[in-house]
Amino acid sequence: MLISGAREAGGGRRGPAETAAGLRATCPVCSPSQQSGPSLPDLCLDGKKKRMEEQWWKGELAADIHQTLRTKELKLPVYKAHSPQIGMRRYFIDLLTVFSNRCNLCPTARHLAIYLLDLFMDRYDTTVKQLHIISFACLLLASKFEEKEDKVPKLEHLNNLAYMCNVNVVLNKKDLLRMEMLLLENFNWNLCLPTPAHYIDYYLYVSIGENDLHNGWPITSLTKIKDFLEKYAYYFLDFSVQDHTFLYFRPSLIAAACVCASRICMQISPAWTTQLELLTCYSWEHLAQCIEMMLIYYENDIKEASNIKKQVTIQHQEQDAVGNVSHQATTQVLFQQSSYHPLAQHSATLSQFQSPVQDLCSAYRDSLQPHRPSSLLAGSADSSLHSCAALQASLRPSAQALPIQMPIALQVALGTEPKDYISTAYGSSYFSGHHSYAAGCFDG
Repeated sequence: MLISGAREAGGGRRGPAETAAGLRATCPVCSPSQQSGPSLPDLCLDGKKKRMEEQWWKGELAADIHQTLRTKELKLPVYKAHSPQIGMRRYFIDLLTVFSNRCNLCPTARHLAIYLLDLFMDRYDTTVKQLHIISFACLLLASKFEEKEDKVPKLEHLNNLAYMCNVNVVLNKKDLLRMEMLLLENFNWNLCLPTPAHYIDYYLYVSIGENDLHNGWPITSLTKIKDFLEKYAYYFLDFSVQDHTFLYFRPSLIAAACVCASRICMQISPAWTTQLELLTCYSWEHLAQCIEMMLIYYENDIKEASNIKKQVTIQHQEQDAVGNVSHQATTQVLFQQSSYHPLAQHSATLSQFQSPVQDLCSAYRDSLQPHRPSSLLAGSADSSLHSCAALQASLRPSAQALPIQMPIALQVALGTEPKDYISTAYGSSYFSGHHSYAAGCFDG
């Protein structure tokens, strides 16, 4: 792997092979003179690997690792914001964020990839197509440095993601290797570049104390408060990479400001404790400017979300107003006589059909719920058949008394939209009707 070569040439951390060889030579269990079976070196290495994979900010070496990171950040390159393509920076950061989320990369890998891209863009003037390849190479290098080998994105996966994001670039292994070599030479084969993501978990581990107050009251559940605070901190951490002006602050200061801004938003007092000041070596005066920038972004984000919510509310109100107007349509019951002439002689007898129709309306009024059109649509077929049977039973005696051989057409016409109609047909040898009605039209 290129990272192994980078560590060898850069004189930095040793590669996995060198680390294993050193452990075997120094460990009294794994040394050649003490080996009694092939399983002992594996057991020792597995134990060492397990300890290394634990969350470092909870381990015994947390303070030493933090001090090493603070020492290395003093030697970080100076960012000058001289890139001619700085206007496209936000696009490429969003692209790297989407790719890293799709590949399930850790936050440190994502932030390192963005930082490598920022430094390279600050030094060189490249085309947009080259910037796409450079951004992918930065993501690969960062994932190889921060992640396990099985989590490093594959070339095929990157090409699929590029196609999904409408990136008109097809990557090949040769171009990526060349770009990786170019990046490694540009950074002097040193990828140990601390970012705010490297500090945030260490600071969050002691972000809440037992003496802290929430809205002026003692905290009853430290675990829940820490979970919410962590979400706020990563929210501000994502904000810090979107604006290049945050690159003028030290990474450790940005991480500390994320924690402090989160405590302010959650109304935890005091905003900055003595324990956090001793751990981060930053006082309130050091963090004030960075925190102010973060809170400004936070307020703008809240305003934008509030405006979107208002627009959605207005749209729903307009839709409800249109729906109320449509439900106020007048119901008209129209009787249309057949073309059979003898029916004109039985106008008095036809008035007997008004009672069953009124009963039908009352039955549907009782079965419907007010202002719920979908309830009628979800009605069972059994209730419809029951109403049909009752209607036929009430109409059959009156119909048999009439010397009628042709059906009577009954229509209930409503002035509503066709899509809200529910049509049900009733038929028998003496009575045939087709009723078109809208849900909620019989509500009192």
